[in-house]
Amino acid sequence: MTSGLASSAGSRDTRGAWLAFAIAMAPAAAMAAEEGSCDDPVHRSFACGTFSVLFENDLFTDDDRYYTNGIKLSWMSRDLRQFRQWEHTPAWMRGFFGSMDRFQPGREKNVGFFAGQKLFTPQDIQQRELVPDDRPYAGWLFGGLSLNSKNTRALDTFELQLGLVGPAALGEETQNFVHEVRDIATAKGWDNQLDNEVAFSLFYQRKQRFWDYFEPASLLGADVIGHAGAAAGTVYTYANAGMELRFGRNIPSDFGTSLIRPGGDVSAPVLTADAPRHDADRFGIHVFGAVTGRAVLRDIFLDGNTFGDSHRVDKENFVGDFIWGAGVTFKRMKLTYSQVYRTQEFEEQDDSSQYGSLNFTLVY
Repeated sequence: MTSGLASSAGSRDTRGAWLAFAIAMAPAAAMAAEEGSCDDPVHRSFACGTFSVLFENDLFTDDDRYYTNGIKLSWMSRDLRQFRQWEHTPAWMRGFFGSMDRFQPGREKNVGFFAGQKLFTPQDIQQRELVPDDRPYAGWLFGGLSLNSKNTRALDTFELQLGLVGPAALGEETQNFVHEVRDIATAKGWDNQLDNEVAFSLFYQRKQRFWDYFEPASLLGADVIGHAGAAAGTVYTYANAGMELRFGRNIPSDFGTSLIRPGGDVSAPVLTADAPRHDADRFGIHVFGAVTGRAVLRDIFLDGNTFGDSHRVDKENFVGDFIWGAGVTFKRMKLTYSQVYRTQEFEEQDDSSQYGSLNFTLVY
């Protein structure tokens, strides 16, 4: 929370975050009681599709600044031998899917869609006037398409994000509505936010399972998953790389922890015959730690609007995230909580920032 708010308000803020997440994932939880309905018997007891809800907020760390809120809903198809095998492929996309099918033809494929919103604010949200040396107000309302190609050891993701920055992204309305519901002070400086702009980014990421261990008797296991990728567009242009270590009982056979970032929410398990060892009918619990870094050429939320003058700050070209948390799995469901520590993103920033991330995933 912003300095000066009462601790009781912070408590209400945290309870409100959990309530918002529970409401968002209620429809998916209801679906978990239903059996899968895939026609292909090979997939009937495995994944016919994956639905995920991601909710991120800095109030989990008793704060209210910088990257302050994010929510993302995503859906991923069942495993396919080819992208064009997806039953609902529109005619205008078949040629594109056909060309992508020539990339790594022997792998499983997934088609994914997502939508979400992210909010960014300065440190002092009670100041009505523009604060030149603090982060710009910005909202990002987005959707997109992801194409995933995978086997048990590696995952390649191609993703397109397209959306709106500025008042049309409804950042002011979202933040202040939630603050009013929680009976805490609203943000006063949204008149200074970035201008309306249609924005996009293209993204590629590769994840590699470098090492894994499994003890059949106890179901104890561990794995190390690396990632590297790049983004290009008017929203983000950067290169990134990192590593994650997971340890626990009955670790899920996916590619690690999900966050609201390009290529970050690929939670569909690997379903090939030689998949990493995981018993879907047994309870699982694991802990994880990860580090990732970005070399940033462009970030619209710091650099300002692409085609006009707007508030901007001097961004840091190298940013790191340190992530730790825990997850539980049972049958077709997975729930994780991540704590994210992020180094300074712009030169005038007083200190680093932190936020929490909740992810509920249902494979059905």
